[in-house]
Amino acid sequence: MQRTIVKANRLKIGFILARSFTLSAFALFTDTLRLASDELDRSGRISADWQVLASTQHLITASCGIQVAPTSDLTNPAKFDCIVVVGGLLSVENPVDHKTIAFLKDANAKKVCLIGLCTGSFILAEAGLMKNHETCVSWLHYQEFHERFPDHAVRADRIFALDRHTGSCAGGTSSADLAASLVRQYIGKAAERNAFEVLQIENVRTGRDIQPRRPLQHDCDDARVKAALIMMEQKLDREMSLDGLAVSLGLSRRQLERLFSQKAGMSPGQAHNRIRMERAKRLLTRTSLPMIAHDATTIDHPDRGYPSFRY
Repeated sequence: MQRTIVKANRLKIGFILARSFTLSAFALFTDTLRLASDELDRSGRISADWQVLASTQHLITASCGIQVAPTSDLTNPAKFDCIVVVGGLLSVENPVDHKTIAFLKDANAKKVCLIGLCTGSFILAEAGLMKNHETCVSWLHYQEFHERFPDHAVRADRIFALDRHTGSCAGGTSSADLAASLVRQYIGKAAERNAFEVLQIENVRTGRDIQPRRPLQHDCDDARVKAALIMMEQKLDREMSLDGLAVSLGLSRRQLERLFSQKAGMSPGQAHNRIRMERAKRLLTRTSLPMIAHDATTIDHPDRGYPSFRY
């Protein structure tokens, strides 16, 4: 369910930057706010304001090496409409400190909207703040999220998700789309249009848009088929039913089969088998060990180890 937001005089955002955060996600989100709030490219904060929050005044280093200085301490989170946690490299231990986790929990208790940008959703999930949200992550991080938080609902086909108190985003350019969604609801469509025109972004995307991922080297212009292919790829290690896949896309089984036939030129089962074979080929090219040593990972036989596609 899309969150219903009451418009305020100014949209107020607090940013939490993780150690080795992703600069592009932070920059695109911030500049969308800036340009939506601006008049005549003067970088004014007329309709929106934002702060970089931290427990210390130490510079925060992005994964690319650029450093950002905090502009505020961990003040009362109720001062903000949303707290946006910008994640980064998943290999970094303790991406935020204990004081920051306590701040995020306080924000959640005060019903402040929490948004995980890029891998910021991992930080929020680790704090126990994503259990009631169907988290949207990049296809690149789906498997790790599922392994770390097996009791959390997660999907890697959409670019972002925003509900009543929580949001999540795949990162990259979709950071601008999520920011624009907030701008549209708090400030207005004209502000959103101004931001995207200056950013040279032609099409406004919503949370229903599909991540630009092609599990098969196959062009298809139907978003539902694209989403189905991404879901097949992400769930190769678990049994998947055609009926369940159709329901997740809001379709009947027969509709999904017809779509695949018309748009992809194959059945869902054939597409699933091709994705399995592509995965096996990639595994083969990435190992220098004898194939017999990798029987458990299905390298010597592509059909071993992967659950079947149930009809």
